[in-house]
Amino acid sequence: MSSNKDETQQLIQFVGTKLRELRKEQKLSLEDLAAKTGVSKLTLGNIERGETNPTLGMIWKVANGLSVPLMALLKPENNINILRAGQGPKLFGNDQEWVIEPLFNDVRGSTEMYRAYLKPRCKYEPEAHHPGAIEIATVMAGEVEITIRESSYTLNKFDSIQFVASEKHSYTNLTDEQAVLHLAINYK
Repeated sequence: MSSNKDETQQLIQFVGTKLRELRKEQKLSLEDLAAKTGVSKLTLGNIERGETNPTLGMIWKVANGLSVPLMALLKPENNINILRAGQGPKLFGNDQEWVIEPLFNDVRGSTEMYRAYLKPRCKYEPEAHHPGAIEIATVMAGEVEITIRESSYTLNKFDSIQFVASEKHSYTNLTDEQAVLHLAINYK
């Protein structure tokens, strides 16, 4: 069994290779992609070469700029996958308080699933998702306040919510324990 560090390095290499492949398919230079994403040309080059571990926010910006689902940059296509909690690659928010484990995507690339962890008493506000994307969040452990635009909703264990993911939204862990969520994002 490979270590978490090895899996993270494999993910970094995969993201870089896939980014370069998608950028070239769209006939974009690094400068073109930088202009579309707001991520510097230098950083994009470092990601492509596997020389940096991009944050989740950075990967969202790149996926949005390329108009591809986030999972297109994260997971190879396989027919059968088993993902054990805590054993796969992880992506961190800028502050390391929000962690996601990419789980699955359907063959059309229109739906992605993630396991997310939010540290106690912390808040995470993700980058805007693709226009029209729908997000479904289910709290698996803890109590989480989800704010969409100006409205807040408190979800307890096994409660779920569905909303337009391109709307400004945030997750706040209301407890002194780590919160765990399952997230599904559907791109129309």
